[in-house]
Amino acid sequence: MPQKIGFVGVGRMGANMARRLRDCGYDIAAIYDVNQPIAEAIAKELNGTACQSLAQATQLSDVIFTVVSDDAAMRSIYLNDADNLLMGSRGKLFINCATITPAVHVELYGKAAEAEASMLETPMASSITQAREGTLYLMCAGDQAVFEAARPLLNHLSTALVYTGKPGTAAQLKALVNMVMNINTAALAEGLGLADALGLDLDLVRKVFSQTGANSRVLETDGEDMQNRDHATYFSAAHAAKDSGIALQLGRDQGLPMVLAHATKNQYEEMVRKGLGELDKSGISELTFKSRNPDLQKVTV
Repeated sequence: MPQKIGFVGVGRMGANMARRLRDCGYDIAAIYDVNQPIAEAIAKELNGTACQSLAQATQLSDVIFTVVSDDAAMRSIYLNDADNLLMGSRGKLFINCATITPAVHVELYGKAAEAEASMLETPMASSITQAREGTLYLMCAGDQAVFEAARPLLNHLSTALVYTGKPGTAAQLKALVNMVMNINTAALAEGLGLADALGLDLDLVRKVFSQTGANSRVLETDGEDMQNRDHATYFSAAHAAKDSGIALQLGRDQGLPMVLAHATKNQYEEMVRKGLGELDKSGISELTFKSRNPDLQKVTV
């Protein structure tokens, strides 16, 4: 296991992926984060180096995982003229795990090829617990030979690897996963909100939902949290808004109306406007329960 691993972005997901690989015997050689104190703390914990620059993270690593927030952050770490990951990157492998616009993945794949480096896009359809346990669901795109070579490493992080094809395809599929998840979450919040307004027993409602056509994975992960107003963040409302926006743009590009995705994005953007964007996506129930949302007291139908 000679590979030295670097991580760029050690928030909740990145840090737990790094911990998992360290537990599996990998040398976590380099840690970089725009929040330097966090980088230093994780580097100390994992016996790695808190890098002062992106180029240093590449220099110290054979494989670099990036786990950043959005298109702007991704383009910055690869394309900033003064300091970027592609400096001295010949022969290195970059594994990009963020949910971003497919076109940005394609652009960066081309830039990596120009630098004689390899790149995989590997968005994740899982959360913090799965990152720590190595049970992530990973969708992977790029050169298939590169994917196969990286499979032993990725298997330590994932119990379900799916190869989707050429660059951009994994990001497209991840956008669709999150679009449907977000719609399901909004629908569940609306259903539970109406049940609450009708005075129904929410424990009973969730039980019936689970045994009928109203069942969903979101009911399992978010239903009780919505009922109990427990919105500890695993996937934030702000990220839900961003990801719904990515899917909406894909729909526009294909000339599709995407009515439900548009309505859901509006709901999550409303959470952001109300200062609730860093709550978990389950916090959308704060908008749909009449007893929690003063604005709904004024609504007449």
